[in-house]
Amino acid sequence: MASGVVFKVLNTAHRLVLGLSGGRLGWSAAGMPVVELTTTGRQSGRHRTTLLTSPYSEDEVVVLVASRGGDDRHPDWYLNLCAEPTVSVSVAGGPRRAMRAETADPGERDRLWPLITARHPNYGGYQRKTDREIPLVLLRPVS
Repeated sequence: MASGVVFKVLNTAHRLVLGLSGGRLGWSAAGMPVVELTTTGRQSGRHRTTLLTSPYSEDEVVVLVASRGGDDRHPDWYLNLCAEPTVSVSVAGGPRRAMRAETADPGERDRLWPLITARHPNYGGYQRKTDREIPLVLLRPVS
């Protein structure tokens, strides 16, 4: 399974593409919008920003999948938002917005998971790699 270092290198490379293209490239990946998520580090208290894809959205709710590529551990960004659910989000290079993150409850996950895996079967493959249930995160605008 990919290590945290690999994910950091990929995120850095992705940021490089965004920067070198002046933001013209890199805001979409595998048919999904790229989300720039800023969380508060649960141990450091520092802001941590990562680029993720969002396989699904409804109205103003953005859905993220805490898959970590099917690893047995949750991604750090997920652990951070569990500790502090107020986050900052930019979708596809749009304006940053304050949002509140919550893990989908079992009923919501049961409804959303088939919609996500039908469009993006890689997530189903990630789930088969691990015994943990991969969480879905719902990002809702702060009013």
